[in-house]
Amino acid sequence: WYSLGREGSRLERAAQLEGARGGEHEDNVSRLRSSSLEIREKGSEILREQLDAAQKELKLKDKECERLSQIRDQLEQELEELTASLFEEAHRMVREANVKQATAEKQLKEAQGKSDVLQAEVSALKTMVLTSTPSSPNRRAHPQLLSPGTRSRGSSPHHGGGHARNKSASGALPLAPGGHSDLPSDLQPVREDKEMDSILYAEFLTWKNRPSLDRSSAFLVRIYREDIGPCLSFTRSELSQSVQSAVENNSLTIEPVAMSALSMVKANAIECGGPKKCALSGISRSCKHQIKLGDEESYYYISPSSRARITAVCNFFTYIRYIQQGLVRHDAEQMFWEVTRLRREMTVAKLGFYLTDQE
Repeated sequence: WYSLGREGSRLERAAQLEGARGGEHEDNVSRLRSSSLEIREKGSEILREQLDAAQKELKLKDKECERLSQIRDQLEQELEELTASLFEEAHRMVREANVKQATAEKQLKEAQGKSDVLQAEVSALKTMVLTSTPSSPNRRAHPQLLSPGTRSRGSSPHHGGGHARNKSASGALPLAPGGHSDLPSDLQPVREDKEMDSILYAEFLTWKNRPSLDRSSAFLVRIYREDIGPCLSFTRSELSQSVQSAVENNSLTIEPVAMSALSMVKANAIECGGPKKCALSGISRSCKHQIKLGDEESYYYISPSSRARITAVCNFFTYIRYIQQGLVRHDAEQMFWEVTRLRREMTVAKLGFYLTDQE
């Protein structure tokens, strides 16, 4: 019994000890739970603080980004405005330059037109003066037309009561006491007269109503057939056609040959003739003039006869161009007779007659 009692007391103490241990364990568990809760709360608080700080930092960064975005937009707007202003200024400068260029070109064309008109008027006046001067003036009535040598020989004093014999071919013949010439009746000077051809005049009037340089009118068709074609018909037919085209286009140039160039031999001497051979007729003549066709670089030597023929055709085209441009202030009949005179010059030049300068 005693042993049983001792064993029971031991078991009771063990149970108490075990109960004490269980209570202590529960206390430990509760403490752990409370500390865990505290740790969680502190962690949550720390995380909340960090989150708030991050949110504040994000807000600051958002504000900074917004400010930078505004600055960027402002700079882009200023750049666009500056670019637009530069383009507008450039366009304005280009527009002003174009206007100035157009104005200058217009003024240049007007000045060239005025210059051409003035030159045409001067040429027309020269033509009028030349055509109004008789082709064979009376040298006896106008002694100033005689050369000094002719006047001295033609007006030599009488010696010994006799008449001095005039040895000059161009001197005046002695007059009879009555003032009349002692020439026979068949050698008396005659006056050139003229009569208008009605068909030619009608063709000219038809052309004059609508002047044109093409060959659609009977007036120019006749002149091409009867005058221009024969006058510009040379041995070298291909070059003759080129010359006629250049005359029609007003792009032919006639220049005197420089004295230093007369002794030079060109590489294309066969093609362009030479100082001693006409490029158009192929005849050996002293060529003191050369022609250039349009923009070609080659010059062609021409004889005096060829030059006279080309010049006669050029004079005709110049006059009808003046008529076309309205620069001739004559009536239709005067224009017709001037055209007829120019046609006669082409015919005379075609027959080989030409004037040379007396040296």
